[in-house]
Amino acid sequence: MVVAILGWLAIAAFGGMAQGTLSQVQENDSSAFLPASAESTRAGDRASEFTQTDTLPALVVVTSDDDAALTEEQLGAGQAFAESIGDLELPGGELVADVLTGPVVAVPSEDGEALLIPVSIDGSEADRLVGEEEDRVSIAVVEAIRAEAPNALDDAAMTAWVTGPGGFVADLVSAFGGIDGILLAVALVVVLVILVIVYRSPVLPFAVILTSVFALCLAALVIKPLAGNDVLQLNGQSQGILSILVIGAATDYSLLLVARYREELTRHRHPGAAMRAAWRASLEPIAASAGTVIAGLLCLMLSDLGSNASLGPVAAIGIAASFLAALTLLPALLLLGGARSRAVFWPRRPVFGGADVAGPQRAGLWQRVADAVTRRARPVWVVTLLGLVALAAFVPTLRADGTGESDVFRGEVEAVAGEEVLAAHFEVGQVEPIQVVVPEASGQAVIDAVTGVEGVASASLFTEDGDSAGQPGQEPAEPAEPLVVDGLVLVQVVTEASAESQEATGVAADVRVAAHEADPESLVGGAAAERLDTQETAASDLRTIVPIVLVVIFIMLVLLLRAIVAPLLLLVANVVSFAATMGLAAIVFNHVLDLPGADATVPLYGFVFLVALGIDYSIFLMTRVREESLQHGTREGVRRGLAVTGGVITSAGLVLAATFSALAVIPLLFLLQIAFIVAVGVLIDTFVVRSLLVPGLVHDIGRTVWWPWARRVPQDNRQAS
Repeated sequence: MVVAILGWLAIAAFGGMAQGTLSQVQENDSSAFLPASAESTRAGDRASEFTQTDTLPALVVVTSDDDAALTEEQLGAGQAFAESIGDLELPGGELVADVLTGPVVAVPSEDGEALLIPVSIDGSEADRLVGEEEDRVSIAVVEAIRAEAPNALDDAAMTAWVTGPGGFVADLVSAFGGIDGILLAVALVVVLVILVIVYRSPVLPFAVILTSVFALCLAALVIKPLAGNDVLQLNGQSQGILSILVIGAATDYSLLLVARYREELTRHRHPGAAMRAAWRASLEPIAASAGTVIAGLLCLMLSDLGSNASLGPVAAIGIAASFLAALTLLPALLLLGGARSRAVFWPRRPVFGGADVAGPQRAGLWQRVADAVTRRARPVWVVTLLGLVALAAFVPTLRADGTGESDVFRGEVEAVAGEEVLAAHFEVGQVEPIQVVVPEASGQAVIDAVTGVEGVASASLFTEDGDSAGQPGQEPAEPAEPLVVDGLVLVQVVTEASAESQEATGVAADVRVAAHEADPESLVGGAAAERLDTQETAASDLRTIVPIVLVVIFIMLVLLLRAIVAPLLLLVANVVSFAATMGLAAIVFNHVLDLPGADATVPLYGFVFLVALGIDYSIFLMTRVREESLQHGTREGVRRGLAVTGGVITSAGLVLAATFSALAVIPLLFLLQIAFIVAVGVLIDTFVVRSLLVPGLVHDIGRTVWWPWARRVPQDNRQAS
């Protein structure tokens, strides 16, 4: 016991530091997640041969506070501000000019009401860490500009916004910054409140919370070196999900162990003996639960998207850490008092009733629920199933084709506001044009084809002097010879919409069709095409991974329950539950909240988390039902199992739903949607599927549910049915 606690204290010491610095090994560039086979990836590799440097542009757009044309004085102030940007100091003493690819100049708009200051950050320097806080160079540049802008422009009655790719990356990282602090704080406080209500003890909730926190430290201790050495990729979304998943899972496993420990304390005089019995009884369902979730999550490694593929092992490591903490640290904490360890339950300490005590007497709510369900099992499960199917009918209305960068954020952020100002005064499609790499002989044919695509403003060849689409507000230079590399030319396609928008993604799809018709060997890339490939890959992953997850979970359930009918029943019930949840999500997202859509990965994440996590509660129920069925028959086993597990499973479901709800504090659309889907789905699994649908079905089917190994289960007493 002492060794276990000392070992976990060491893990917490080093893992706590790793958890606090996980953001340093994040990779939030969506292009890095695409497979090498994606067309935009191949196009990007070839397009890079046409330029000497890779850049990350941050666009500073400046307007007058009175929305009027800029005066000569304001134009001068804007130009002076542009010239001063290179002299701004970064953390660690470097100057902004040291990480730029060229001088900074101010470009006036045609309407005379705005200035654009393109700041081209060297792509090879963008992710380098600087300063004591170890900020990325790109973030530090944006923050330095935003801090200086009011000092330089307020006297001239002007306002500046930093937008473009650099601005969006900075705001995205800032949004994820809440993961290390606010998210964990909210999740832990919510869980603590629920545990205090459940246990009504001033001590026990803190033992469970410590178990969850130490599990998170262990997960971070393993994940950070793996991500830092590029063994796996960690982005902000994965880190947020990891934190919530570990806290929720560790708490759920702890609740199950504590409930069984409390039960065994009524049968064993010494707490140590009670813990040994509880540990043995809890090991199988907790291991089965953790193993099922891990197996389901690891199926994400089959994804062609690096972000999805890496979330699988990241989350699986978190579940494994939760499992280890619940079965090693928590028992040690609960037994710290030795023979007086019952005190952790104060003021409701379990009373030893003798070794022959059959189990806890349940005369409360869940005994009444169990009696009601088993008395009218068939009407209960039929009505419940019809209600779930009715919700599932709305699934086709869910808009999950993807969103633009400006739709990712909830609330106002500077990059989004700046993009709107930029679009009002400049041709924003010039910032990140669609890139088409094509054989030299087909260059003009591709230009003619893509120019006719709706949403395309212009198309031109990249020339030897480096002229391309340029920056918004810049007039193209005099025509020059196109640059030819290995017999290929680069066509720059400027869209009317910003490359960060979903509209540009649709245009990229049409450009790709037109370019392929003009020359099948053409490759279409660029930011909009990368988003298109990401969305199409996510849709393909959903079709590939879902069947595999179902097969893996089915096999795990067969091994656990020693049956085929029961696992099949549980799997179908959880799929129906998932469909009902997504149907409800469609209603809420489309009509109640009027959201702009959903990321293409939302359905996949929702499926993996809900089916893998939702099956937990059915596992907790059915392992106890099987245990009771071996002694009393299936129908009586259902009644006893539901009555005994009702309280702990409900508490576990509330904890998991509450922890995932904490993701909503991060102001990002994706995490809000995942928070809603998982939280609501878990509640449906807890209160509907596990409490009504599954018990009703199992009771109605009876002993046959354990087929083909049902002979060990005694025949049902007809009075129990």
